[in-house]
Amino acid sequence: MDVIRKIGHNEIVEITTPVLITWYEGNSMLCEYFRALNNYTKADRYPIPRIPHALDKLAKARYITKTDCMKGFHQNGVKPSTMKLLRIICHMGIYKYTRMPFGIKNAPAHFQRMMDTIFQE
Repeated sequence: MDVIRKIGHNEIVEITTPVLITWYEGNSMLCEYFRALNNYTKADRYPIPRIPHALDKLAKARYITKTDCMKGFHQNGVKPSTMKLLRIICHMGIYKYTRMPFGIKNAPAHFQRMMDTIFQE
Protein backbone atom coordinates (compact mmCIF):
# COMPACT_ATOMS: atom_id res chain seq x y z
CA MET A 1 0.00 0.00 0.00
CA ASP A 2 1.70 3.17 -1.22
CA VAL A 3 0.81 6.13 0.97
CA ILE A 4 2.73 8.56 -1.26
CA ARG A 5 3.92 8.25 -4.85
CA LYS A 6 6.50 10.31 -6.73
CA ILE A 7 4.90 12.38 -9.49
CA GLY A 8 6.09 12.63 -13.08
CA HIS A 9 8.13 15.56 -14.38
CA ASN A 10 5.37 16.56 -16.81
CA GLU A 11 2.67 17.12 -14.16
CA ILE A 12 1.71 20.67 -13.19
CA VAL A 13 2.01 20.92 -9.44
CA GLU A 14 0.64 22.81 -6.49
CA ILE A 15 2.65 21.75 -3.47
CA THR A 16 2.68 21.83 0.29
CA THR A 17 5.90 22.22 2.23
CA PRO A 18 6.48 19.62 4.94
CA VAL A 19 7.51 20.57 8.47
CA LEU A 20 9.56 18.54 10.94
CA ILE A 21 7.87 17.95 14.30
CA THR A 22 10.12 16.95 17.22
CA TRP A 23 8.77 15.51 20.47
CA TYR A 24 10.29 15.93 23.91
CA GLU A 25 11.80 12.42 23.67
CA GLY A 26 13.89 13.45 20.68
CA ASN A 27 11.75 11.53 18.18
CA SER A 28 10.71 13.43 15.08
CA MET A 29 8.22 13.02 12.25
CA LEU A 30 7.78 14.74 8.92
CA CYS A 31 4.32 16.34 8.71
CA GLU A 32 2.54 18.27 6.00
CA TYR A 33 1.36 21.81 6.46
CA PHE A 34 -2.10 21.84 4.86
CA ARG A 35 -3.26 25.15 6.35
CA ALA A 36 -3.91 26.81 2.97
CA LEU A 37 -5.94 23.84 1.74
CA ASN A 38 -7.85 23.62 5.03
CA ASN A 39 -8.77 27.31 4.80
CA TYR A 40 -10.65 26.59 1.54
CA THR A 41 -12.23 23.33 2.71
CA LYS A 42 -15.87 23.28 3.83
CA ALA A 43 -15.99 21.66 7.28
CA ASP A 44 -17.68 18.27 7.66
CA ARG A 45 -19.46 18.51 11.02
CA TYR A 46 -19.71 14.76 11.63
CA PRO A 47 -19.81 14.22 15.41
CA ILE A 48 -17.05 12.43 17.27
CA PRO A 49 -18.57 10.20 20.02
CA ARG A 50 -18.41 11.46 23.58
CA ILE A 51 -16.56 9.21 26.02
CA PRO A 52 -19.48 8.81 28.51
CA HIS A 53 -21.78 7.71 25.67
CA ALA A 54 -19.18 5.22 24.42
CA LEU A 55 -18.71 3.82 27.94
CA ASP A 56 -22.49 3.43 28.36
CA LYS A 57 -22.64 1.42 25.14
CA LEU A 58 -19.61 -0.62 26.21
CA ALA A 59 -21.26 -1.53 29.53
CA LYS A 60 -24.16 -3.12 27.63
CA ALA A 61 -21.95 -4.96 25.13
CA ARG A 62 -22.09 -8.70 24.79
CA TYR A 63 -18.65 -8.90 23.18
CA ILE A 64 -15.66 -6.62 23.62
CA THR A 65 -12.77 -6.52 21.19
CA LYS A 66 -9.65 -4.46 20.67
CA THR A 67 -8.82 -2.80 17.37
CA ASP A 68 -5.48 -1.29 16.43
CA CYS A 69 -6.14 1.85 14.41
CA MET A 70 -2.49 2.77 13.93
CA LYS A 71 -2.22 4.68 10.67
CA GLY A 72 -5.99 4.40 10.29
CA PHE A 73 -6.23 7.42 8.00
CA HIS A 74 -3.86 5.68 5.59
CA GLN A 75 -6.39 2.87 5.12
CA ASN A 76 -8.56 5.25 3.07
CA GLY A 77 -7.71 5.83 -0.56
CA VAL A 78 -7.80 9.30 -2.11
CA LYS A 79 -9.65 10.09 -5.35
CA PRO A 80 -7.34 10.94 -8.28
CA SER A 81 -9.00 14.37 -8.50
CA THR A 82 -8.02 15.03 -4.87
CA MET A 83 -4.43 13.80 -5.21
CA LYS A 84 -3.47 17.00 -7.05
CA LEU A 85 -4.25 18.94 -3.86
CA LEU A 86 -2.23 16.61 -1.63
CA ARG A 87 1.30 17.09 -2.94
CA ILE A 88 4.44 17.65 -0.93
CA ILE A 89 7.97 18.60 -1.89
CA CYS A 90 11.21 17.51 -0.28
CA HIS A 91 14.86 17.08 -1.27
CA MET A 92 14.00 13.80 -3.06
CA GLY A 93 11.31 15.26 -5.32
CA ILE A 94 7.60 16.00 -5.43
CA TYR A 95 5.15 13.41 -4.14
CA LYS A 96 1.37 13.03 -4.07
CA TYR A 97 -0.68 11.23 -1.45
CA THR A 98 -2.59 8.17 -2.62
CA ARG A 99 -3.99 7.63 0.90
CA MET A 100 -5.67 10.06 3.29
CA PRO A 101 -2.96 12.01 5.11
CA PHE A 102 -3.02 13.41 8.61
CA GLY A 103 -3.62 17.16 8.86
CA ILE A 104 -6.55 17.46 6.45
CA LYS A 105 -9.49 19.34 7.99
CA ASN A 106 -12.12 16.66 7.33
CA ALA A 107 -9.96 13.56 7.84
CA PRO A 108 -11.12 12.93 11.44
CA ALA A 109 -14.81 13.22 10.46
CA HIS A 110 -14.31 10.91 7.48
CA PHE A 111 -12.46 8.37 9.61
CA GLN A 112 -15.13 8.45 12.35
CA ARG A 113 -17.89 7.99 9.77
CA MET A 114 -16.01 4.97 8.41
CA MET A 115 -15.62 3.49 11.91
CA ASP A 116 -19.31 4.07 12.68
CA THR A 117 -20.25 2.29 9.45
CA ILE A 118 -18.00 -0.68 10.21
CA PHE A 119 -19.14 -1.05 13.83
CA GLN A 120 -22.79 -0.09 13.43
CA GLU A 121 -25.26 -1.86 15.68
